[in-house]
Amino acid sequence: MSKVVFIGGGNMASCLIGGMLANGFSSEDILVSEPNADSRQRIEATHGISTTGDNGAAVSTADIVVLAVKPQVMGVVTAPLADSLTHNPIVVSIAAGIPVSALANWMGSNLTIVRAMPNTPAMVQAGATGLFASKALNVNQKSTIEGIFNAVGYACWVNKEGDIDAVTAVSGSGPAYFFLIYEAMQKVGEELGLDAETSAQLTLNTALGAAKLALHSDQKPEVLRKQVTSPGGTTQAAIKSFQAQDIENVFRTAMSSALNRAQEMSDDFSK
Repeated sequence: MSKVVFIGGGNMASCLIGGMLANGFSSEDILVSEPNADSRQRIEATHGISTTGDNGAAVSTADIVVLAVKPQVMGVVTAPLADSLTHNPIVVSIAAGIPVSALANWMGSNLTIVRAMPNTPAMVQAGATGLFASKALNVNQKSTIEGIFNAVGYACWVNKEGDIDAVTAVSGSGPAYFFLIYEAMQKVGEELGLDAETSAQLTLNTALGAAKLALHSDQKPEVLRKQVTSPGGTTQAAIKSFQAQDIENVFRTAMSSALNRAQEMSDDFSK
């Protein structure tokens, strides 16, 4: 097994570590470097793994380094690591908006850098992650990195770095789109006469069931939608209303806005 070192021990790091341990990774092969002593104690108690407060020492023996710190402090945290990365471990960044060029500038141009865009449902092992590697990975390296993110849901590779911005618009930001829809459906359900708890549970379980049905079906969403939509029925009345308001274009505009913002963030870090 590869030795995996996490720089930063926040929620996403803890989530990934929990998934890794539940899916065959050894606790002896995982190390977390975290400056906060209370956080280190929590991680050790929760996961039974070793921690340290010395980033340089931690990465010096790593096969894979996972950067799990906030984008705004990434440069400050990673620049001092350059001298400890001369053995060329794979560096995986889960920070949104920071391009490979910026990471290479801080840590070294010879490194193989992977950008990962996970999302918050990873916290309940139902995440979706897009991955991009700056250089070719061998089979074992690719398998290990896939294993880290498959341990908390679904992971896939994209062919070019710009696709990570599209991943951000689809799945990185995507949970919030669904939460917004849930909010609206729950509120309207109450307006139609349901009590708050009933409206909430019906909405959430309907969403869960629809997602499961789509995942387990070999039919496209369009076909599944039409199977529920009887001519002249209640569902058709609702669908016609959505279509009259051009719901597809509403999503197109919103997701394009997310994509544009991701590209702006990347450009800012490239300067």
